[in-house]
Amino acid sequence: MEASKRKLLPEKAFGKRLVISIISLILFVSVMIYAVYETTKATVTISLNGEEFRVQTHASTVAELMMEQEWEVKDFDAIEPGLEERITGNMTIAWKPAKEVFVTIEDTEQAVWTTADTVKQLIQELDIVFTEHDKIEPALSAEISEEMNVIYESAFQVELTSDGEQQEIWTTSTTVADFLERENVSLGELDRVEPALDEQVDEGIDIRVVRVEKVTDVVEETVAFGTVTRKDNKLENGKEKVIEAGKEGRINKHYEVVLEDGKEISRELIEKETISESTDRIVAVGTRPAAPTVSRGSSPSSKTSASPSSKSPSGRSFTVTATAYTASCAGCSGITATGINLNNNRNMKVIAVDPNVIPLGSRVYVEGYGNAIAGDTGGAINGHKIDVHVPSTAEARRWGRKQVKITILD
Repeated sequence: MEASKRKLLPEKAFGKRLVISIISLILFVSVMIYAVYETTKATVTISLNGEEFRVQTHASTVAELMMEQEWEVKDFDAIEPGLEERITGNMTIAWKPAKEVFVTIEDTEQAVWTTADTVKQLIQELDIVFTEHDKIEPALSAEISEEMNVIYESAFQVELTSDGEQQEIWTTSTTVADFLERENVSLGELDRVEPALDEQVDEGIDIRVVRVEKVTDVVEETVAFGTVTRKDNKLENGKEKVIEAGKEGRINKHYEVVLEDGKEISRELIEKETISESTDRIVAVGTRPAAPTVSRGSSPSSKTSASPSSKSPSGRSFTVTATAYTASCAGCSGITATGINLNNNRNMKVIAVDPNVIPLGSRVYVEGYGNAIAGDTGGAINGHKIDVHVPSTAEARRWGRKQVKITILD
């Protein structure tokens, strides 16, 4: 029995040693396989967002490497070399993830995925040909960030007229007010802009700034003196004597004048200021009947008296066609042929005559008009025609054309 036991013990020990040996062999082989596996991995350098790090991989392509590392690659990402490229030892892969930005082109917004580093690169990616006048926000040098908003508007030319200067200016769509502010065009309180400030600036539009100002203009004018007649029975009928010479008055007229770009548009009288009053001209008119005269061929005792109704005023009398005119009539200078200034003597009694019929400078009496001076001529005044001077156009119309009796006094 004990002999059997002694025989079994060595057999059990041998079995244990065999199991241990097998296990050790398996472990050795596993370690060797793992060592071989690890030593056969490719070393790949990944460049991502400016940083570099290395990985060991048995992946056969770049795509498998990305999947192995559980990196999500978007369709718009930039990977060099491409996903289908086979992995080789000491390979470098440049990976630039795309960013989503929102680009507004001429008021139309769109989402864009890009790997551009700057706004300028993005604009070039979009095949936009831009000029220095175009509106691009943010600036071309700005770095691209996730969900950035980029605005592009192409520039166009408009015509600006201001302060007497006309110029062509590049701009993008904006309001007239913003355009003028950007061009440093300041506006006065009364200035006018065409089109209106809130209008949109579009290609082909013409912008005009009208400078408006109100100024006060003071004009000094003369006031004609009036003529007052007084009956004087000490003077022979038809004779006149100046008792007091008239004197012109002076006034200042204050006008509010509106100027647009220096040109007068309107003028409104706002005040009259009297500087000096006018003084009437006083004339004595004789009323004493003429002395009786002796008729030729009659005896001294045979006398006839001059009837006031037929001989007053005395002198050569005849009938003429009479019209009326004013100093300010069309084609009139206001200065008569004998040098009388009717502009300053609106109430003066002057008639235009044909010098062949009535000598210039003669004192006359006109029926319905009074005593006057034959001091003017006229192209249409021929023969027995006269033109009487009156202060206003309304009086000239009322006078009309009539037949009157005229008497030459001297």
